Amino acid sequence: MAAFVLPFEKPIVDLVSRVRELRLLAESDPKFEHELRRLEEKTGRLAREVFATLTPWQKVQLSRHPNRPYTLDYVGQLFEDFQELHGDRRYGDDAAIVGGLARYRGRSVVVIGHQKGRTTKEKVARNFGQAHPEGNRKACRLYELADRFGLPIFTFIDTPGAYPGIGAEERGQSEAIGACLFAMSKAQVPIIATIIGEGGSGGALALGVANRVHVLEYGTYSVISPEGCASILWKDGAKSNIAAAAMRMTAPDLLQFKIVDSIIEEPPGAAHQDPLAAARNIDVVLQASLRELLAMTPEELADDRYKRFRSLGAYVA
Repeated sequence: MAAFVLPFEKPIVDLVSRVRELRLLAESDPKFEHELRRLEEKTGRLAREVFATLTPWQKVQLSRHPNRPYTLDYVGQLFEDFQELHGDRRYGDDAAIVGGLARYRGRSVVVIGHQKGRTTKEKVARNFGQAHPEGNRKACRLYELADRFGLPIFTFIDTPGAYPGIGAEERGQSEAIGACLFAMSKAQVPIIATIIGEGGSGGALALGVANRVHVLEYGTYSVISPEGCASILWKDGAKSNIAAAAMRMTAPDLLQFKIVDSIIEEPPGAAHQDPLAAARNIDVVLQASLRELLAMTPEELADDRYKRFRSLGAYVA
């Protein structure tokens, strides 16, 4: 993986690198364990201090970090026997969305998520995580499959938004997203969504109509990108930092407005510094959510989802 360091995270990255080196030494020689614990505490303390003052725009940058774990990284850590399914049975396959059958804690489930690429070739092949209509229709097909066979659904959201190209619009992008919303709304199985990076526009919502929606600590969720918002409001995309603050799109704001149900803590330095620790934190939340939802009847699950989304945007005059 190519090295990429944001300016504000450099002090933490340096310490995390030293922790990794010391951890390897401690595995072969116990005398390094004390120094390892001391350095881990120092790293955690510095990360909390630095990241406590991050601006919304800096959090947006973290949510887009190219080293951040993607859907397939978490699938490999959290699920067993993942069998990817391809195609929408209408037009073609879209690598921007991956999905299939898997086992989670011994239970058969359906997993769907946006997938970005690491290398330039992968990024192009996966269209930078921006789904075409056939990607959203593939997701819709999997929702219907899960509902038919009574399988819980796990989704992982990480996209700048649905692809807005001419071809995508000609093939019915808005209809494909609408079909996803409808399929998720009426499904009588547990649906748990996790925002693992950036959740942008309808492309994110196509995977977001869930009973429980969780967000990683430095994830974002918004109706449009800060750049797009700045271009519309001020005719200046360079004002994206101002837009990011005004849009209230970071995890604390999402929780305050009850758009998400919980914030999943990330390891010191964010998820890309310790993907295994990030996966463990996600696992704890997914287990608890699934256990809660499995206690409901199929009708209660659909009603719970309906009530959750009907309550968004409510206010007291």
